[in-house]
Amino acid sequence: MDYPSCFMWLLSLFIISIYVFVISGRRNSRLPPGPYPFPVIGNLLQLGNKPHRSLATLSKRYGPIMSLKLGSKTAIVVSSPDMAKELFQTNDLLFSSRSVPNTLRLMDRHKYSMVFLPAGEQWRRLRRITREYLFSGQCLDATQQLRMEKVHELLDHVSQCCINEKAVNIGGAAFTTTINILSNLIFSMDLCQYVSSETQEFKDAVWGVMEVGGKPNLVDYFPILEPLDPQGLRRQGHVYFQKLYGIFDRIIDQRLETRASSSAYESGKSTKSDVLDLLLNLINVKDESNFSRTGLTHLLGDLFIAGVDTTSTTFEWAMTELIRNPKKMETARLEITKLMQGSNKLIQEEDMSQLPYLQAITKETLRLYPPAPFLVPHEAIHDVEVKGFVVPKNAQILCNVWAIGRDPNIWSDPETFMPERFLESEIDYRGQNFELIPFGSGRRICPGLNIAHRMLHVMLGSLIQKFDWKLEGDMRVEDMNMEEKFGLTCPRNVPLMAVPIKL
Repeated sequence: MDYPSCFMWLLSLFIISIYVFVISGRRNSRLPPGPYPFPVIGNLLQLGNKPHRSLATLSKRYGPIMSLKLGSKTAIVVSSPDMAKELFQTNDLLFSSRSVPNTLRLMDRHKYSMVFLPAGEQWRRLRRITREYLFSGQCLDATQQLRMEKVHELLDHVSQCCINEKAVNIGGAAFTTTINILSNLIFSMDLCQYVSSETQEFKDAVWGVMEVGGKPNLVDYFPILEPLDPQGLRRQGHVYFQKLYGIFDRIIDQRLETRASSSAYESGKSTKSDVLDLLLNLINVKDESNFSRTGLTHLLGDLFIAGVDTTSTTFEWAMTELIRNPKKMETARLEITKLMQGSNKLIQEEDMSQLPYLQAITKETLRLYPPAPFLVPHEAIHDVEVKGFVVPKNAQILCNVWAIGRDPNIWSDPETFMPERFLESEIDYRGQNFELIPFGSGRRICPGLNIAHRMLHVMLGSLIQKFDWKLEGDMRVEDMNMEEKFGLTCPRNVPLMAVPIKL
């Protein structure tokens, strides 16, 4: 039998099997309610190009826990704080596995990545490493000066744009700052420049991974199509991952050469204290079962892919809303000026606890624009009963934090940017208040929450403190395009270009 005929026979068999599975499964199971699926494709057509919005609308009809059939995959969508608490606190362990998109399995990421590993010993080891060397309070306090240096460089870039009366790409500037904070912490070097084409390779690689990883992929819904890669996403993803990991490998190789030729390293008296050296010290060449060179490369991928775009996206949305609401920006500026007692001193990370309105701006931004609208999808380890329904083994769990953040039953005037709502509220985004969980909750909560908290506030506060802002081309705020792009994150569809005005 020739290849085309064989493929069509297998595809027909697959379609018939899926049809039988969908029809019989929906009628006889105790799945949560949901829209009736079409044969073969299930509910795929109902996702649209902005699934977080489409599923928020469907949840109003079918309830806060809803089931969908996406090709061969069952998805459970959670759209209320109570249901999120049920899954991520009451049954946290049972839903602690990950649903890994096909494009993010490239280069065996699912076998090494802290983001996608099951919650077992290897995952716990990586969490301990990142906590001990990167994200503990002690580590963050020790590296505060480094972060402030990069914030000063951001302000220098904005000041130069101010002198030249040139608009700042707000998201791009935040992206560069965040990358350089991480790269100096880990590698003791900048990976990007604000105005340079030489370092664009790294930016393109990170953006490419985020874009490819966030696109709906037919292979995820119909695994039989994997060899064909009909949308070419694996091919594109492979190029981006190779480029990104190639950069990491070059840096690691250079460091290993330095270590090999340095008597200080050989004698164990090296004064080098960046994270790369600490991680290289963990690698046992004779026994790589605990931590290997491959594991190190994937961990670096996790840190840059997960940490950079989410922070810069949130920052850009915060600046967008402040430019749209100049009185709120002025309120934040007056709060900072009062704390600084009118001096030109730049705010520091330790000042954040005394800036409740600035903190409220960040919370309100994360409510309206959570960087990952469905978080990173979880997966059920086995059949679990939730509120009288059965969530089947291997079901993909989508927590629609975007919908929760705009639910009128939880928030008054939910579509309005109103930081004041948090001034008299104890609600925080650290995983205990399920009305606001942009970083997740439970054992899979984002390990970089604390550094993101510090970076967001000091970057945002510094730009508010030093500059006023107007839109490029004297555009009216009423004419701003407020559409978002859906992917692993939800950045603005049109980058925010704003002209700084020195205060």
